[in-house]
Amino acid sequence: MTSPSTSLSASPSTPFSRRRFVQASSALSLAAATAGFSPYGFAQEKAVALRLSSSHVADLNSSHFAWAQLMQANLKKAVGEQIRIDYFPNNQLGKESDVVQQVKVGSIDMMLTGSSIWATVTPQLGMLDLGYLFDSYEHVSRAVEAGVGPRLNDMLVKSTGCQIITWGAHYGARNVYTKQPVKGLADVKNVKLRVLPTPAFIETFKIMGAIPTPISFGELYMAAQTGVVDGFEHDAGTVLANKLNEVVKHCWMTEHLFSPMVCVAGKRAMDRVPAALRPAFLKAAADATLQQRQIGSERTQQVVEELKKLGISFTPMARNERDQVRKEMETKLWAGFARQYPETGPLFAAINAARA
Repeated sequence: MTSPSTSLSASPSTPFSRRRFVQASSALSLAAATAGFSPYGFAQEKAVALRLSSSHVADLNSSHFAWAQLMQANLKKAVGEQIRIDYFPNNQLGKESDVVQQVKVGSIDMMLTGSSIWATVTPQLGMLDLGYLFDSYEHVSRAVEAGVGPRLNDMLVKSTGCQIITWGAHYGARNVYTKQPVKGLADVKNVKLRVLPTPAFIETFKIMGAIPTPISFGELYMAAQTGVVDGFEHDAGTVLANKLNEVVKHCWMTEHLFSPMVCVAGKRAMDRVPAALRPAFLKAAADATLQQRQIGSERTQQVVEELKKLGISFTPMARNERDQVRKEMETKLWAGFARQYPETGPLFAAINAARA
């Protein structure tokens, strides 16, 4: 078994230094001063070690890595060594679809990922990945905090026993990255794009005219390099952190998806967290999400600028095409989803009500 990255550090290639990241987060700067302090004293004789899986590399360009650092610092400040998070990046514990099953049965404790992969076991979660549903990550935050998040979490708990610890954000909207230039809907027709193996992703890109090709994230670099796919859709931070800029050169700024980042814990993992420490555990996660949001906007802009320096060209999606596609998504995709899963109907209404 590969050793966990319990001591997390930034890649030397990232322009966003560890020092700057620490300065950007009060949790990380306070952690050193308060290390070992626990308001719970010696309530537990044995430390609880929780294994946290991620498909992302251990790099500050990764929203997963950043959140994990903040969570570790917050947790240590709150409970000392009584609960420890061991972070396993870069698919060390398996590809995402397999990790979902392992979190369900308890062989892995927690998972950082986009919400979409959990739609494979709780299909209602797939609504969050329907194209053009959200306008921004601020819109996502308002919606999940206005009741959408707890309702979806209830569905996940009921179907799997797992629960969403927090609703976070990735660094920037998901856009289309390709080897050849794509500047509009006509250019994306019949282009093979890697997508996650969920109906929401597949149907979104069918409507846009592309050929959606489900491939696990760990296989994406090679698939793009060898021509199995012509491109993919993802957020800028993930592209930079995983050096995907080496296999594509163009970004069509569709902003089709503001994908929530979730931390999901299995029932067995939560049962291992002592009841007296559970509020502190959940607060550490919530605080990590708030802190990450504070640095997310700035980090997104820095990532885009770095990708430009590395040779990626960025082309915004035309407003008229965006309006056209969104209308198609609403009539063909959103409405159909609500008919298939009637319990999501009120959630679509809540998301629309949360628009600025």
